[in-house]
Amino acid sequence: MTRLLLGVTLERICKAVLLLCLVHFVIIMILYFDVYAQRLDFFSHFNVRNSSRIHPYYNFSRPNGTAHTYPAVTSPTDVFTPSAKLELNQTITEKPVPPCPDSPTGLEVFTPNAKLELNQTITEKPVPPCPDSPTGLVGRLLIEFSSPMTMERVQRENPDVTDGGKYTPSDCLPKWRVAIIIPFRHRDHHLKYWLHYLHPILRRQKVGYGIYIINQFGEETFNRAKLLNIGFLEAMKDAEYDCFIFSDVDLIPMDDRNLYHCYEQPRHFAIAMDKFGFRLPYAGYFGGVSGLSKAQFLKINGFPNEYWGWGGEDDDIYNRITLNGMKVSRPDIRIGRYRMIKHERDKHNEPNPQRFTKIQNTKVTMKKDGINSLHYRVVHFAKFAMYTNITVDIGKPPPRPARG
Repeated sequence: MTRLLLGVTLERICKAVLLLCLVHFVIIMILYFDVYAQRLDFFSHFNVRNSSRIHPYYNFSRPNGTAHTYPAVTSPTDVFTPSAKLELNQTITEKPVPPCPDSPTGLEVFTPNAKLELNQTITEKPVPPCPDSPTGLVGRLLIEFSSPMTMERVQRENPDVTDGGKYTPSDCLPKWRVAIIIPFRHRDHHLKYWLHYLHPILRRQKVGYGIYIINQFGEETFNRAKLLNIGFLEAMKDAEYDCFIFSDVDLIPMDDRNLYHCYEQPRHFAIAMDKFGFRLPYAGYFGGVSGLSKAQFLKINGFPNEYWGWGGEDDDIYNRITLNGMKVSRPDIRIGRYRMIKHERDKHNEPNPQRFTKIQNTKVTMKKDGINSLHYRVVHFAKFAMYTNITVDIGKPPPRPARG
């Protein structure tokens, strides 16, 4: 009985030992395959590299990490980038990179003043038209000629004016492109004051303009109207203008509300000069400062060319305007006030004794004497900081008929 129990006990012990051995074997096998799988996963990252000991992306961060030698790379597709993510038993392929196109499709054309935002269509903000009554006007001005004036000062005070005496408002679109034409000879002192006062006035008026000094070459008798005709043609060659203001260099407006642009009718600006007691001397007076649009100027065939010396051409121009069915427009007399720079009468600009006879014949002469019969020669053309200078040879006056 005792042997039987002993045998049963030994049998149970042997079974238990065998069971433990089996369990131990299973655990060993599980651990073995787990480690083996990890090694396979570890090697799969490196089995295509030339040499992990020298590859720049080999990971040496593990403690006691060692490098092993692996088979050499046999295909260019086995080269990996740092961002490549590989999985076990994954086939590695490299997508071919196409050549860059000669005309890339993703380019966009940009324009100045364009405001860009993310996913926003490029648009240019339209410039509004300049107001008829600019808000920056001062009104009545104090005009004096006692302070010394230099071109350097004029240029310093008007930094927005470009070469040739040109200016365009940056914040609005002017209605008129204005050429201001000044007949000139030996008046440099007056010109400095004119530029000193007129540039700021015109800028406040939001006028797009250019200033042209038409300088008569030589010492022959002065011909104001012919110089004005030349100024019209030369300004048109230089830029696109649709309005022309003809001004004597010694006249300064005393109110910036006297707007220097063109109107539906020819405009007479200088209607109240200090030398006339701030009154219009007579109803047909059109002297000093006047303005005509391009169409109005061509309609009257420009100005007469045959008024040599002082006087008469303004009255002839007035006759041309009225004979062509137009009327002269004028500002309010309180606004059209001007100061004249005092000076002696110019040499070779004596009163024209034939002026009264010529004025009476305007209806006959205006069709053949004007812009269509103009002859001259440009001697010198130069663009200065505050104005454009055009020196011209206008020829000699015809001999005057003998008296009696």
